[in-house]
Amino acid sequence: MTRFVLRRLLAMIPVLLGVVLLIMVTIDLIPGDPAALMLGQGATPEMVAKLRASLDLDQPLPVRYVRYIARLLRGDLGRSVREGRRVNTEIADVWPATVQLGLAAMTLAVAIGIPVGMMSARRPYSLLDNLVRIVSLAGLSMPIFWTGIMLVVVFSLWLGWLPAGGRGSWYHLILPAVTLATPSIAMLARMTRSTMLDVLREDYIRTAQAKGVATRGVMVRHALRNALIPVVTILGLQTGQLLGGAVLTETVFAWPGIGRMLVRAIFARDYVLLQGGVLVLAVTFVMINLLVDLSYAYLDPRITYQ
Repeated sequence: MTRFVLRRLLAMIPVLLGVVLLIMVTIDLIPGDPAALMLGQGATPEMVAKLRASLDLDQPLPVRYVRYIARLLRGDLGRSVREGRRVNTEIADVWPATVQLGLAAMTLAVAIGIPVGMMSARRPYSLLDNLVRIVSLAGLSMPIFWTGIMLVVVFSLWLGWLPAGGRGSWYHLILPAVTLATPSIAMLARMTRSTMLDVLREDYIRTAQAKGVATRGVMVRHALRNALIPVVTILGLQTGQLLGGAVLTETVFAWPGIGRMLVRAIFARDYVLLQGGVLVLAVTFVMINLLVDLSYAYLDPRITYQ
């Protein structure tokens, strides 16, 4: 197990190096001078030249890449051009809000998606099953920003039950969490239904039923655990969707998280802040997928890590 974890951690290095290179290449492909875009139309040539030098933009890409990696090894993500603060500080300020929103959305997805999928698989092709499939398909089809706007219109403007945006009490968390969780709920429900139907056809399930094990015990103790591996895999992949969806969700609900920070960085042409934020999201996604891989051995003792 320890060797497996070490190998996976070492495998993170080329992934993160590739992310940094991709961001730098993308910035180079943007038309115009990045330094001039950051400073705006009122910038003088001297100001542009000074900023280019401070950001190593006057150097070729390989030199900039090596210098940035060297700063990363010291834990330095650079300094925001617009705010003048260290990127580490900027991310540390907004990261708790994104974690709170992500955990709330994932909790909703697991608490609703998996039980609904189990109920659907218990009575396949029934009215409940057909309803679940239709609703889950709708949940996957609706864009996150549209779902968020509709929830604001209904629950904030029409009914006045919940705040439309911002971060304060737990009431402010409900609408963004539901918006962010909706596609994950639909995906988990469909995947749980599919895997549960496959498992319920196995011989050991019929044997447990023949021995008089209650239906609930068969579903939870025997079928669910063996059906969870593909569900957990989807759950890990959905984490990436949550991180991407957080950008839109935080923008719609004015949630002060890393997604909204990235949007501000894009509009402000603050590429240093943008680069640091994307890198942090990439590290988070890789670490969560490592945890998903480690959970396989707990769910299925037959799986071993060499």
